Amino acid sequence: MAKKITTVLYICLTIALLAGSAWGIHALRKREAHGLFVVGKAPSFCFTDQHNQPFCDCDFKGKIWVADFFFTSCPTICPVMTTHMVAVQNAFPDNAIGIASFSIDPETDTPEVLQAYAQEKGVHSPHWHLLTGKEEDIYRTANEGFNIYAKAGNTPENFEHSGLFALVDTQGNIVCRKENGKPIFFYDGMTQEGIAMLIEDIRKLMTNDE
Repeated sequence: MAKKITTVLYICLTIALLAGSAWGIHALRKREAHGLFVVGKAPSFCFTDQHNQPFCDCDFKGKIWVADFFFTSCPTICPVMTTHMVAVQNAFPDNAIGIASFSIDPETDTPEVLQAYAQEKGVHSPHWHLLTGKEEDIYRTANEGFNIYAKAGNTPENFEHSGLFALVDTQGNIVCRKENGKPIFFYDGMTQEGIAMLIEDIRKLMTNDE
């Protein structure tokens, strides 16, 4: 009797694995049909958001989301990046997507500071999380997890970081389009053209997941 149960369980598990694999291949082919390319897996993380609540990558499970790296006292590219991310937020008024903005100056950017910044800049989506945490963990998430450059400094002028936005699909894959047959990997958060591409590709992913 026990042997029969084991056999049945094995068969069920095999069917489930095959079904999952087939669905994954189907989803990947649909992405490719839309001209999207899987770069790799988004990193795992757990930080604290502007509401002083813990927020982890798993909280975006089943959701399309966008990631960037910034800091509130940034005097150069961050204001433009944030304005463009607000445009991404506003392109989906039903709050269908998530956004994770990681502060690379976590010592300064406490939840209270991030909350004030969010209110000032027009962050209203409940799924846009401005994140702070241990500096070493944030920089590991940027440089190793997403492969998006960030470097700490001792003054706002000395911090260095990329203006790139990463797009993550519902399966936790970093995805992008191809230009001239080559993947762009990330989207330019500094240009309207880059933001238009990002919004267009988010809509492609939404169609893909229907």
